[in-house]
Amino acid sequence: MDKRTTHFGFQDVPVEEKAGRVADVFHSVAKRYDVMNDLMSFGVHRLWKRITLERSGVRKGNAVLDIAGGTGDLTRQFAKRVGPTGRVVLADINASMLNVGRDKLIDAGVGHEVEYVQANAEELPFDDNTFDCITIAFGLRNVTDKDKALRSMARVLKPGGRLLVLEFSKPTNALFEKVYDQYSFHVLPRVGQLVANDADSYRYLAESIRMHPDQATLKAMMEDAGLERVEYTNMTGGVVALHRGIKL
Repeated sequence: MDKRTTHFGFQDVPVEEKAGRVADVFHSVAKRYDVMNDLMSFGVHRLWKRITLERSGVRKGNAVLDIAGGTGDLTRQFAKRVGPTGRVVLADINASMLNVGRDKLIDAGVGHEVEYVQANAEELPFDDNTFDCITIAFGLRNVTDKDKALRSMARVLKPGGRLLVLEFSKPTNALFEKVYDQYSFHVLPRVGQLVANDADSYRYLAESIRMHPDQATLKAMMEDAGLERVEYTNMTGGVVALHRGIKL
């Protein structure tokens, strides 16, 4: 039996248990996920995603994989950009999130243009050199083996393809970081209780953000996975960072 441990928020848990625990969190919050995103970020997550879209370079005819695509915000925009000659795959390890995303996209009139795949980012079920662009927005921090997942993403990228990782990161201002901590650990769980009837899941989300690699560490991890010209852009004072790398 594997005796290794990994972090689930601030807890140490057996490696084989983390995926199930993360799944329980997102099963719990799936139906209120969009509302909570708006409340948690004061709507700014829409700007972060818009910048990700612009930096993706996606155009007509491209093949795009949106990992941990959740409720489909990025997928919807990619479907518009690639057009009928392109391909967009929304992938998520969590069936509840995938179902909510599919329903939301179908209601928006774009569901028939999108493929839905339940998949683990560490073992993507696609051939080598398949996609022009891969995005993972606010999902990498929940992956058990991030290095393995990044290698898997690099494998399925075409030469010249781009990987974009949008994720919470480390604030660049110490005073702002203290305010952010107060908000994350005291306000956020209360909002989660009021809106989603689930304080524990949002407490985990706050903890998972603190355990995620900082900007420079994630940049090095992407380079180790075989990506080139890796760079990152801090947004909202480093609360979020967008990392971009290219497979040459």
